[in-house]
Amino acid sequence: RKEYVDLFVNYVFNESVRKPFEDFMRGFLRGCPASNWKMFLPLELQFVLQGHTTIDWHILEKNVRYRSYNKSDQTIKDFWTVFHKLSEEEKKMFLVFLSGSDRIPGYQLECFTFCIEDPQEKNPDDLCPSANTCFHILFLPR
Repeated sequence: RKEYVDLFVNYVFNESVRKPFEDFMRGFLRGCPASNWKMFLPLELQFVLQGHTTIDWHILEKNVRYRSYNKSDQTIKDFWTVFHKLSEEEKKMFLVFLSGSDRIPGYQLECFTFCIEDPQEKNPDDLCPSANTCFHILFLPR
């Protein structure tokens, strides 16, 4: 029975997926040659591929740049007050809205910045907040 279970487990977890895995690995290595990955330690490679899974939101707040706003403007104060009351999952949803991902890329968290900009419309009540995910800009009407 033990031999049967061992063979069955080996088939399910190894043999049955060998061809799809080899196809995936061949395609992956075509775009990202294995020689490039050897320079990373395992933990560094995890950060490169996964990004930061835990975020210090106060560091993120500290790294924000403002256009047409000052840090002391009431709109900005209100934004950060509400932001820090959000749950961890809601904050990550905001990060998806801002950047297209719920994780900070693999470089240091202190290097990740985004910008809050006033779209400067005549009637800001007609606008909703929007984002430019490529450049990490949050357009926040007053």
